Order: sequence, then C-alpha cells, then structure tokens
Amino acid sequence: MDSTSLRGLLDEYAELEKQLADPSVHADQGRARKLGRRYAELTPVIRAIGELESAREDLGAARELAEDPAFAAEAEELAERIPVLESRLTELLLPRDPYDGSDVVMEIKSGEGGEESALFAGDLLRMYLRYAERHGWKAEVLDSVDSDLGGFKDATVSIKSKGTDADGVWARLKFEGGVHRVQRVPATESQGRIHTSAAGVLIYPEPEEVEVEIDPNDLRIDVFRSSGPGGQSVNTTDSAVRITHLPTGIVVSCQNEKSQIQNRARALQVLQARLQAIAEEEAAAKASDARRSQVRTVDRSERVRTYNFPENRISDHRVNYKAYNLDQVLDGELDGVLDALRSADRDERLAAHSG
Repeated sequence: MDSTSLRGLLDEYAELEKQLADPSVHADQGRARKLGRRYAELTPVIRAIGELESAREDLGAARELAEDPAFAAEAEELAERIPVLESRLTELLLPRDPYDGSDVVMEIKSGEGGEESALFAGDLLRMYLRYAERHGWKAEVLDSVDSDLGGFKDATVSIKSKGTDADGVWARLKFEGGVHRVQRVPATESQGRIHTSAAGVLIYPEPEEVEVEIDPNDLRIDVFRSSGPGGQSVNTTDSAVRITHLPTGIVVSCQNEKSQIQNRARALQVLQARLQAIAEEEAAAKASDARRSQVRTVDRSERVRTYNFPENRISDHRVNYKAYNLDQVLDGELDGVLDALRSADRDERLAAHSG
C-alpha cells in the first residue's frame, strides 16, 4: 500500500477516535458498536505503521553513526527487523471479510443415520453452546425439533458477542459450515459395532442493518402453540411463529420468545440472515469460483470434519488437521481446529496477494 493510502488510514483512525470520544455518538448503540469495531480493526494496523516508520527512522540514524561499532550492530539488527515489520503490515492490510465482526445464526440438521444422527446433532449443538460460553458470547436456541431419543432433528441458534472486537463470532465460526461426520458405537447398537452417520451445519452472518428488502406479500405467517421436550405445551397461547418465504420456499420458525410479536420479529431476523447469505453466495459465485461454499445436503461424501469416538480423534479434512482430544473439543475447546482453519485461510490470502 502506498504512503497516500496509509495516510488515509491514519486520518480515518484519528476521526474514529474523535467520534468515539463524543458522548452523543453513544446514544445510538448500533452506530457506536459499528465505529468501535472499525476502530478495533484499524488499531493493530496503525500500531504496525508506527513501528515500521520508527524502525526506518532509527535505521537511518544508526547508519549515519555506523563508524561506531555499537551503532553498526544496531543498524544491522534494524535492517533485519524491517522486512518482518513490512510483512506483518502487509498481512494486516489484506482485504478483510466484511462480516468478520458480525454475530451469527447457525442451523444444525441431522442427516444420514436416523436417531444416531439426531443424537450427534445434539452433541454439536452442545459443543457450540459451550464454545460460546467460553468466549463470553450470548447463545440462544431460537427453534428446535426434538428426536425420540433426546437428540435434535433440527436446531437454530443465535450467537452474539457482547463487545466491539474487530473479530466477532463470524470470524471464529465461519468455517464450520458443511457436513460433520461421526464414527462411534450408537446407543441403539447392541452388538458394539461402530457406525458412521452425519449432521450438517449451516452458518450465516447476522446483518446488523437491513440489507435485503423483504416484501410482506412474499410471506406466509402461521402461528401455533409452543411445545417443549416431548411435545408438552409450554404455554396456553398460540405464540410460536412460522414464516414461509414464498419465492424461495425458506421456512423459519421461532418459539422461544415470550410473545408472538417477539417470536415474529426474531423469525424475521433469521429469515433476513438466510436471504442475505443466499444473496452473498450468488454474488460471490459470479465473481469467483474459489469461494468456500457450504453443503446444502447432509451427504457423508462431502464431509468437512470427522469425529472418531473410539480413537478420541477429530480430523478436519480441509486443512489436514488431526488431534486426539475429541472429548475436550465436544466440551467446547474448539480453538485448536479453528486456529488451523484461520491460519490456512490467511496463508491462501497472502499467496493470492503476492501472486
């Protein structure tokens, strides 16, 4: 990036500092959060620019005094450090995913394997809820369809961060979309044989502002009575809401809020996120064939990850990641595999930039 562009970033950062110091800005929490995230995103860039400029100035001064062995050694050390700082700045200036600071909506669906798949879908849901808890995020199950043995045929969960970090929930979880395969002895298996089944994960960034217009005439809205585990009624009013988007056939339901109005608003937010994800995929498909796509059918042959219980092993097939701490991963310790995926993504983007 040239000096003019870097100056533009420095000016933007100074303007953000000025706005965030203005109490009136914080009256609009949405705007304050957006500004705070951009400020957090630029902070490491600005620091890297400052370190690089300082090192270059120090190098110039040390070279002028290089007749002194101490300054000559310092000049040599600085000359080796500057390329490292330049590389770090280049990495920080790579184009970011515009949704990295976003909250997410996640859907977990059982697939091949019947009840065993539904039980595994329940394990995945618990894993993500535990991971959210570890990071201090707010996770809320918006809708779920129980299976007979205590798993889930389908579950929709909202995960929100409480801060203004540049990297939000999407930055950490965006690579979770796809087919997750499990290998274990099912609770329904009397012979002790290992079975393979699968569950699918779909994940969407939840837009903070309305970006996809939804025509009310395109919606069919049904209300029904909320139900708890085992079909037991949890209230006596028809407060649950099911929204069908007629042009796409997408169906979204929400029953966990206290009123029909709240359930309707939350279901519309989920529909918004799903339509936004579809629009993004269509736009990206036209621009590039290299975009990562999420699996829409739960087909074992298109798996992204395998959870092998007999060996306590987790394998991510996209980055050849393998670890033998499956019990800990299922308890929410996902950072190892997520860091490997983020690192591979960063390396791809650096290679594309240098190429």
